[in-house]
Amino acid sequence: MKYALLLFLLLVNPVLRAGPADIAKQTRTWRANHEREILAEFADLLSIPNLASDTPNIHRNADAIRAMCEKRGLAAKLLSLEGAPPVVVAELAAPNAKRTIAFYAHYDGQPVDVSQWKSEPWKPVMRDQAGNDVDWRNAKAIDPEWRLFARSSGDDKAPIIAMLAALDAMRDAGVKPSVNLRFFFEGEEEAGSPHLADYLKKFRDDLRADAWLFCDGPVHQSRRMELVFGARGTLGLDLTVYGPIKGLHDGQYGNWVPNPIVRLTHLIDSMRNESGRILIKDFYADVREPTAGEKEALAKIPNVEGNLLREFQIGSTEGKGKSLNQLLMLPGLNLRGIESGHVGAQASNTIPTEARASIDFRLVPNETPESIKPLVERHIVARGYSIVRQTPDAAARLATAKIIKVEWGSGYPASRTPLDLPFSRELAGIMTATGHEPVLLPTAGGSLPMDLFQQGNNVPVIAFPIANHDDNQHAANENLRLQNLWDGLEVFAAFFSGLDAAKN
Repeated sequence: MKYALLLFLLLVNPVLRAGPADIAKQTRTWRANHEREILAEFADLLSIPNLASDTPNIHRNADAIRAMCEKRGLAAKLLSLEGAPPVVVAELAAPNAKRTIAFYAHYDGQPVDVSQWKSEPWKPVMRDQAGNDVDWRNAKAIDPEWRLFARSSGDDKAPIIAMLAALDAMRDAGVKPSVNLRFFFEGEEEAGSPHLADYLKKFRDDLRADAWLFCDGPVHQSRRMELVFGARGTLGLDLTVYGPIKGLHDGQYGNWVPNPIVRLTHLIDSMRNESGRILIKDFYADVREPTAGEKEALAKIPNVEGNLLREFQIGSTEGKGKSLNQLLMLPGLNLRGIESGHVGAQASNTIPTEARASIDFRLVPNETPESIKPLVERHIVARGYSIVRQTPDAAARLATAKIIKVEWGSGYPASRTPLDLPFSRELAGIMTATGHEPVLLPTAGGSLPMDLFQQGNNVPVIAFPIANHDDNQHAANENLRLQNLWDGLEVFAAFFSGLDAAKN
């Protein structure tokens, strides 16, 4: 009788036997009838300025997102720490589920230079493929190739909208989540997440999950969706090399008074060569070799490097023949900027007083900020420099032949989840069933604080980005291609309803 009843229920209620492909199809149909509603809510959220340092507006964002969650019947609340933007946490329980899957996104954005934008950063504008403004609210149809321009349209408010819209589609179809869902929306990721560890520690019991899906970043450059199993760590460094206390005529004193630009550029040249190889002793000592599974995944990633060369208008690459994704498995030293003197019409025949450089290290397992700092400082000292932490006074300058101020920024280690875990295979299987077979990327080139979510016990943390790769992330005229939003919506619905309710 029990099995007969189950068969009867499956026949009269096809939703009960709907798989990921069916859910994606139902979601696609629902979305086609609600595109303007989705975009209107998206535009409203994008209209709120979202710098982490803008306290009033960052709280407006948090309040708006909490209200959007409550509108869907989620149990939502704001978590707070003194001096930090609030974290929005929302939950939706599934009957009899023994498993909780947490989904991360952030609602803050990068600073803007308004003069570089075609339109105001927090006034969303839709444009067609030719770059013309489009009145999407009154258009006969919404073209999936249109793009919505605004700060954080791609990074990282798009996943928030896609997840919430996916819940709407599921409710309309009578589909319940298969696992307990927890949503975690952070408000200072673009400021380096300085309070994230404290949030995860203080609210550990509230935020515990069996696995995390990290929803941030762009899809693969081939436009295929991807799963990213790790991210490189990061560590910032600012260096200041000192010359004379005042600018001096380079004809009168050149070749006698040390030029800080020359000293700094030689120091940088000793740290990194033109192929990107870091020359600091023992820098690669802790680098974990890729596993056989990771090497296999790397070999299957679509080759888009020719297209990228044309897109970026560059004639060659670094790395001595290694592919982009092979290089992402290695640490990097990037020069973010050099500042000293003037060029062009503002140039003068002067030996400058100081030269500054800003460096961004990208770390891989098993490197950590704590293991890298002493290596770098030993290298600097070996080049004849005395390190100071504050701007040196006259006595220090006179007593030291070569003096440099070293200022370390915040950082965090790399993270990498194995590709062969049950959760890894489960996500890939669901995506493939929806028609979005993912590129499996062992690690992203950028840095995400994924290691903090592992909570010290190797909780699986996998990134699922949905933004277009050419979304001008962090730059002027940031945008989101609409088809990326629609694809993300479908896959989120399939995840929410198709993940196994039991723990792996």
